[in-house]
Amino acid sequence: MVYIKTKKEIDYIRESCRIVAETLNLLKRYVRPGVTTIELDSIANDYILSNEAKSAFKGYSQGGSVKYPGYICTSVDDEVVHGIPGNRVLKEGEIISLDCGVVKNKYYGDAAVSVAVGTISQEKLQLMDVTEKSLYAGIEEAKVSNHLHDISFAVQEFVEKNGFSVVRDLCGHGVGKYLHEDPSIPNFGKKGTGILLKNGMTLAIEPMVNFGRYDVKIHNDGWTILTADSLPSAHFEHTIAIVNGKAEILTLS
Repeated sequence: MVYIKTKKEIDYIRESCRIVAETLNLLKRYVRPGVTTIELDSIANDYILSNEAKSAFKGYSQGGSVKYPGYICTSVDDEVVHGIPGNRVLKEGEIISLDCGVVKNKYYGDAAVSVAVGTISQEKLQLMDVTEKSLYAGIEEAKVSNHLHDISFAVQEFVEKNGFSVVRDLCGHGVGKYLHEDPSIPNFGKKGTGILLKNGMTLAIEPMVNFGRYDVKIHNDGWTILTADSLPSAHFEHTIAIVNGKAEILTLS
C-alpha cells in the first residue's frame, strides 16, 4: 500500500529529514584516516538525540533478521550498504557510505552520502560523482503523471552510460509513516512502467552503484552487503516529497 501524505504529515517528515541532513553534514567533517566507524556512530547518535529524535536504524529488524546494532550504517569500499559500525579504522584512499535514518514525532527521514577518506583515486572520484548525479537524474523524474520506473530508468541510463553498474538486488522505497514503505524503487527499469506518481508521495531514492559487476553478496554478520567482485561501491540517497507536481528534496542540508 502506498501512503499519500497530507501537508501536515510532510511537515513532520521534513523535520526528521532536516535532522538526517544535519547529521550527515556533521559526520562528513569527521571522516578522515584514523577515525573508527564506531566513533562516527557515536557522533551521529549524540546529534540525533540532541534534536529530541531517535535513530531509525538501531534495533531495526526486517523479515526476522537480527536486529541492526548501529545508529547509522557505515559501508567502506566494497561494502555496498548496511555496514555495521565497529572498530574498523578508516584508511587513506577509502570511500565510506554514511546512511542515516531518523524518527521524530513518529515520522521518518532517510538519506545517505558517500565520502572520500583523505585523497582517493580518480576512479573512485568518478564512481562517487556518477552515483550522486544519477540520484539527481532519478529525482528529476519524480513528478506527477510520470511512472515509478521513469525514476529507475533515469538512474540506470546515466550510470551505465558512464561505465558502471547499478545494484539490482537492493532498491529505494517509500518512507514517512514507516522507515520502509511501498513502493519499492529499483535503480533499473523500463521507462513508462510502474505505478503513476502522485502528489503526497514521499520516497527514498537511493542509487547503489558498483565499479565492476552489479552482483552482491551478504556478509556473515547478516547485514553488510558487499560487491561480489570486491570492487568498490558508492551510495547516495535523498528523501523526497512530490509537492505541487514535482519533487521537493527534504534531506538537503
